[in-house]
Amino acid sequence: MRSPSRKWCSLLIIVVLAGGFFVFPIGLFGFIENMRKFQIVKPNIIFRIDVGTEVNSLKETDGGVDDHHQRPDTLVCPTNMTAEERKAWMKKKVPEFGIFRTTALSQQFEQRAEKFFNGGCDGQFFMTWIAPVKSFREREFIAMESLFDAHPNGCLMILSRSMDSKNGREILKPLIERGFKVTALTPDWSFLLKETHGEGWLAEIKEGRRDPGEIPLAQNLSNLLRLAVLYKYGGIYLDTDFIVLKKLTDLKNAIGAQSVDPISGKWNRVNNAILIFDKKHPILKDFIARFSLNFDGNRWGFNGPHMLTTVIGKLGRRPDYNITILPMPAFYPVDWNKISVFFKKPLNKEESRRRAANLEYLNNKSYCLHLWNKHSSKYKIEEGSVIEQLISDHCILCQLTRNT
Repeated sequence: MRSPSRKWCSLLIIVVLAGGFFVFPIGLFGFIENMRKFQIVKPNIIFRIDVGTEVNSLKETDGGVDDHHQRPDTLVCPTNMTAEERKAWMKKKVPEFGIFRTTALSQQFEQRAEKFFNGGCDGQFFMTWIAPVKSFREREFIAMESLFDAHPNGCLMILSRSMDSKNGREILKPLIERGFKVTALTPDWSFLLKETHGEGWLAEIKEGRRDPGEIPLAQNLSNLLRLAVLYKYGGIYLDTDFIVLKKLTDLKNAIGAQSVDPISGKWNRVNNAILIFDKKHPILKDFIARFSLNFDGNRWGFNGPHMLTTVIGKLGRRPDYNITILPMPAFYPVDWNKISVFFKKPLNKEESRRRAANLEYLNNKSYCLHLWNKHSSKYKIEEGSVIEQLISDHCILCQLTRNT
């Protein structure tokens, strides 16, 4: 027979558990409701969303790819090779590179693209991602968020074999669930380069008849792919390291100056991180021809900004081309070697005044801000910095982390 004290203990436990049974759902529903409210508020504090899930291997039948074949280092020739050795190495390695493989997904590119754009779009936008899906992280995500913040009815296509997968769809899911139109498609290189000089260039690379150079081939493939997709469809191409500040669709056949001559004040270099062109614009075909015929894989930027600057310098004044060169503040208000200050919090009144002036300048003069990730990825986004404020002003999920 139980003692009275044990009876009272048992009764107390039952009462506590019963109370918890009724209290817990109320607390849970309250928590969910608070989270629902949080999702539609743009807070000043930036939280983390994990968009960097890694999957070692996904079967093609599941709509995915083997991430191993998308590693950036597999598209880089070994160092200390001669041009002929690089050609031979590339020819031997091409079968291993997933980006060059013809698959069911790549063969369906044209049909999938047509279906995607047929729903009606307030602007056709493109990005490329020639890297593993696990590398698509917070900074890339804020580029998409800010794009849709400025163009809620736009359509964004990411040309990427690795993102066109189960893992990639999980990354894009939070935006798709909120009604934004974004997809990742495996590009069909043959279709996109057909009847351009790029078709011959790619064949020469794959067959070991053209030196790929020492620079990562992925960079130059992206340089070519953005030109090809704009020529085929028309629209706006952006790199994944932009914060979009205002609507871009009012611009037509435009490219931005990256630098100006200090004496004349005229632009002397354009950049290809953002390109806005009509479908089949003739200068796009000129760009592709120049890229293919004068390709040099050993000079950084030669097949991108340098090539575009050369072509525009020769052909850009043709009246039938009707090209607009926007001033530096439009897309590149701060150069790569000065971007670090935008990531730092102000430490005194003078720095706070300068921060406010920078924000006012960007909001008045710029369509977007290029973050130059190659140089700025080492910087943390500090609380109170210009970058944090811009992200807070132009995010949608608003769940990114400062130390990206």
